[in-house]
Amino acid sequence: QVQLVESGGGLVQPGGSLRLSCAASGSIFSINSMGWYRQAPGKQRELVAGIISGGITDYADSVKDRFTISRDNAKNTVSLQMNSLKPEDTAVYYCTASVKQRGSRSFQAYWGQGTQVTVSS
Repeated sequence: QVQLVESGGGLVQPGGSLRLSCAASGSIFSINSMGWYRQAPGKQRELVAGIISGGITDYADSVKDRFTISRDNAKNTVSLQMNSLKPEDTAVYYCTASVKQRGSRSFQAYWGQGTQVTVSS
């Protein structure tokens, strides 16, 4: 099995910064893409940022120039540096990874349990 564990959420004032981290562990042979989604109350889960193994990144328009995603392929970790946070960034943030387990022929998506980010004065 594969587990994703997030850390780094919390309460921050508008304009502040937070860094989220996610570590994947378990029977991992290879990880293709990793990313972060978020879900605010009453809204659908949305992609925040993604990164593939080659380092190409993708961001939601609402977070471009404020958030930066990075990954450490050797450690199977992905991070999200969030700057200039706004109240509308408040949500539960979920880590996701596309993982091929040892002995498997295909990649499968795994999700973390989520971490709350609240931006409020």
